[in-house]
Amino acid sequence: MSLASGLEYLAIPGPSVMPEAVLRAMHRPAPNIYEGELVELTQRIIPRLKHVAQTDGYATIYMSNGHGAWEAALANIATRDDRILVAATGRFAHGWAEMARRMGIEVDILEFGDTTPIDPQRLQDHLSQKPSDHYRAVLITHVDTSTSIKNDVARVRDAMAQSKTSALLAVDCIASLGCDRFLMDDWGVDVMVASCQKGLMVPPGLAFVFFNERAAERQRRLEYVSMYWDWAPRANPELFYQHFCGTAPTHHLFGLDAALTLIETEGLDNVIHRHETLARAIWAAADAWGQNGALRMNVEHPNHRSHAVTALRLNAPDGTRLRHWTQTQAGLTLGIGLGMSTPSDPQGDGFFRFGHMGHVNAHMIMGLLGTVQAGFVALDIEHGCGALDAAARVIAQG
Repeated sequence: MSLASGLEYLAIPGPSVMPEAVLRAMHRPAPNIYEGELVELTQRIIPRLKHVAQTDGYATIYMSNGHGAWEAALANIATRDDRILVAATGRFAHGWAEMARRMGIEVDILEFGDTTPIDPQRLQDHLSQKPSDHYRAVLITHVDTSTSIKNDVARVRDAMAQSKTSALLAVDCIASLGCDRFLMDDWGVDVMVASCQKGLMVPPGLAFVFFNERAAERQRRLEYVSMYWDWAPRANPELFYQHFCGTAPTHHLFGLDAALTLIETEGLDNVIHRHETLARAIWAAADAWGQNGALRMNVEHPNHRSHAVTALRLNAPDGTRLRHWTQTQAGLTLGIGLGMSTPSDPQGDGFFRFGHMGHVNAHMIMGLLGTVQAGFVALDIEHGCGALDAAARVIAQG
């Protein structure tokens, strides 16, 4: 008999759990889109987004998902037949590369695999072998949602500086913004893309592109940028509608305002610390389970792991069996092993992911771990003992 009735828990790496405060803020009549509270709300939101990104640069809002943010960034920094370099550590880096190719941009991929982060020295060596203006931009993911690899953005920028490349550094923070520490200006990032449905806790529908003056100057030299993706009027609008190239995403803005208030009330440093602690609790449990059985985290070294998502593997098809059991029998939805198939597991049935981003706390994570352990028992999946105790110790220490 299923025990799934009750509040469902969507523990996938986005869309994340939406706070009641966000849902309540969105549950209201449409506002005037020409003047009044919506204009004032948008003016409040922009500097608060910059604070989360830790930048004094520009912040723009698009009505789209993360793929739209990819295209918006590319449309403003490169044009057909320009060349970019993508340093890939998972499926989403390749997705951004494919977006560029479809736009007529030439793409080179420097592959670092699905389990290890970017090697700055290898990146530097590659760039040093090219003329300084060979690439318009280097694209990386801060956290690749598929693999849960976290890249050291500051070291990537240092490697680029050592190579003397003139390329812009563009970073995908779709999975990491508001979860993993990110310092756009201090780390020398020129362009950053994010979206609302992960660490920012808003239903899917908004994407963000942040950029600095160096990127703005590059954009001014382009011969053509499509009207919708053009970030210049969005960043410096003469009229309110230019923030959005038309009608504003009214209810998403109300939700975003509420989400930013939650982040500010807790404090950004505390938000980052909460994500770090809960991630370490998950890792402690996974280490204990893996002492006796096949379970392994995809990323071996803790410093290379995201605090927002954890990719794990079992023997196929146990990952898929576990996900089905937790969803149908306990009301807990885990993430699929996206882009993680192997020759021995072509459907990726051994892989699964925990999303632990945004509106999550200690009792939710302990509930997630307890439910997964129940699934191991129910499905007779071999696992080590002491996982919940190990996680509890991490949480108790704070």
